[in-house]
Amino acid sequence: MTDVLTLGETMAAFRTAGPLRLGGAAQLSVAGAESTVAIGLSRLGHQVEWIGVTGADEPGELVRRTLRAEGVGLTWARVDPDRPTGLILFESRVGDISRVTYHRAGSAGSGLASSDVGPAFGTPPRLLHVTGITCALGSDPYQAVRTAVERAVAAGTRVCLDVNHRHRLWSVDKAAAALRPLLPSIDLVIASDDELAVLTDAADRVRALRDAGVGEVVVKHGAGGATSHSDLGVVHRAARQVPVVDTVGAGDAFVAGLLSALLDGADVPARLDRAVTTGAFAVATRGDWEGLPTRDELALMDHEPGTALR
Repeated sequence: MTDVLTLGETMAAFRTAGPLRLGGAAQLSVAGAESTVAIGLSRLGHQVEWIGVTGADEPGELVRRTLRAEGVGLTWARVDPDRPTGLILFESRVGDISRVTYHRAGSAGSGLASSDVGPAFGTPPRLLHVTGITCALGSDPYQAVRTAVERAVAAGTRVCLDVNHRHRLWSVDKAAAALRPLLPSIDLVIASDDELAVLTDAADRVRALRDAGVGEVVVKHGAGGATSHSDLGVVHRAARQVPVVDTVGAGDAFVAGLLSALLDGADVPARLDRAVTTGAFAVATRGDWEGLPTRDELALMDHEPGTALR
């Protein structure tokens, strides 16, 4: 059985050390919120399947090759011969602050459809992970998410929603209109403090989500750690203190750690501990997913800074 099924767009990613307009060398990799979570889970020993669409081009082959190399299943991934693979550009500007530009309009990934999802539930996964990013890509990707959630609920599969709001993709109002109808079907919501406003207008936003039927709400506080709200009470875990190199992908790394521990049957404190640990690996290394740990490496964060393991 597949542990986790996720769906979304993965793009070819270009990173520059300075403003793009100045030219110079760029590092080529891949990036996508859902595939970062998938890679993180795979490295931690879980069986993961990614549903997505790439172009029949070299960037698309890079995406597929990278995911295969990281142990992510592509059983239901599709190649569109008529659309290009999307691109994302990262420009380092000041310290650890980056500027991100998307070139994904009309991309293969934005052609994800409900028909891509159905076959994956022949043998239902243990957990479905969806994000607001996929919902923002257009009506077809949004319907693909809705179909996946409906199939998951019918199969008894737990559903995780990471709000992952991107202001360059859609407004808060549009995100709210799309995501709020999903809430009665969601078992676990993950959101940063400011993203809770996408899901509810209530003064007590966490309580409103719990009253809507969400089993657990995990709120990310950035450098302040994270807090879980569930029937087991309120549990907080401080962030691990590490030198910050690159914050891009930290939220997805957090999700990978959280879902990994959930699949392992860990209690809430242990789930948050693994989540902040994988998040720390992400911010302490450059790239969306390159620095994500294997299960054996999780304990590295328990050593003192500057330790050389010989």
